[in-house]
Amino acid sequence: MLTIRKEHRDDQPAVFHVNKTAFGRADEAWLVDKLRERPGIEFISLVAELNREIIGHILFTPVTVQDGPITWEAIALGPMAILPPYQNQGFGSELIRAGLEACLTAGHTVVFVLGHSNYYPRFGFVKAQSKGLRWEQNAPPEAFMVAELQPGALDGRQGIVSYLPEFTDI
Repeated sequence: MLTIRKEHRDDQPAVFHVNKTAFGRADEAWLVDKLRERPGIEFISLVAELNREIIGHILFTPVTVQDGPITWEAIALGPMAILPPYQNQGFGSELIRAGLEACLTAGHTVVFVLGHSNYYPRFGFVKAQSKGLRWEQNAPPEAFMVAELQPGALDGRQGIVSYLPEFTDI
């Protein structure tokens, strides 16, 4: 049975392994480690366990959105990783749903993601561009998406989204 829970400090080596293995490189794993070391940020980090083995990880970090003189806060999903032998079995979907619920419980109503345009819409994500939102970096418009965790959370909101500086290294 799959268990999804908050990441604990002693999970860090397993989380590093999951991200490195799932992405086939260590960049995302190092990113997660760097973000943990950053003082003063609140993030949501969950793990998926199956038979006491950590098989998945999801991280949500704060972003800011600049709309002229107005700045507002949101949260971004990523990275999200499932060990390859456990992919395409619904574990990633369960992890994302639990993560979005954790975001809402923590008071977040808007979530951004840079990801596969065929995967994330099933969780309520739409092209951010269609909502007047864009990422400060160049990204394919179909890959940069946003979800409202509370209906109407984006009403009257638009702007340029900035991730934490650590994200520019990957």
